Amino acid sequence: MTGATTDGQSTSLGYMRRTPGGVLLTLLTLIAAATWFFPIYWAVMTSLRSDSDTVTDFGLIPANPTLEGYIFDIVHSELPIWYLNSTITSVGVTVAVVFMSACTGFAISQLRFPGRMLLWWTILASFMVPVTALIVNHFIIMANVKLLNTHLGIILPMLISPVTVIVYKQFFDGLPKEFREAAVMDGATELQVFLRVFLPMNWGVTTALAIITFIGSWNAFLWPFLVSQDEKMMTVTVGITAVQDAFGVAFGRVLAGAVLASLPVALAYLLFQRRVTQAIALSAGIKG
Repeated sequence: MTGATTDGQSTSLGYMRRTPGGVLLTLLTLIAAATWFFPIYWAVMTSLRSDSDTVTDFGLIPANPTLEGYIFDIVHSELPIWYLNSTITSVGVTVAVVFMSACTGFAISQLRFPGRMLLWWTILASFMVPVTALIVNHFIIMANVKLLNTHLGIILPMLISPVTVIVYKQFFDGLPKEFREAAVMDGATELQVFLRVFLPMNWGVTTALAIITFIGSWNAFLWPFLVSQDEKMMTVTVGITAVQDAFGVAFGRVLAGAVLASLPVALAYLLFQRRVTQAIALSAGIKG
């Protein structure tokens, strides 16, 4: 009986896939995927061409593939230093954002203190202010405290992440109150309750938010571009824009740098795809 039901379901699903609507939807999905992927493919193929071939060779596969663009970027630019700067700033932003957001979410969710709701509504209201509207103020503040061209000057303004606080607060709200009450009765402090009880229950959420925060901070361009005026303090996303020669932009070199810059993010996404998707879904659900 079970086998018959399974066979019937398989037949039904197979029939549904072969309907005109299903075929059309599949074709549209493949076209959309190819349209999205083609610029990435073209960038990688162009990075494998010499600078002269980028304006003469327009085939889908390079006629004379070469790694000279990658070699130039690694040997004749500050790419290793840019990678180090991006790693320092991205890891710093990720650790600080995740830890502060978790603490704030726990405090708003579990503790009762004066101004708690005012703090919560302020965090919610911060969604109405785009981060780009604060860049001028951030730049003036960083200049006044002498933090331009420093890692700290890049990191501090990037710590504004209200959505991370909201995600943590919502998940802490969903945990049974009995966990905290039992820990307090056993003599645990609020910090111990947070670190040993609540936070371990949310390692999945913490991992997802950490990955998405790292990717966002690695890809950041506008603020690092404004604050890192010294070439040795540039992040990799800013530094690759400086790969030029005396006659203009060398497309092979620039795209080779772009591929190298995006490589860590691509690897992080491939390795933690489910966590990244979970974090995007959480963020979209909160914002929606």
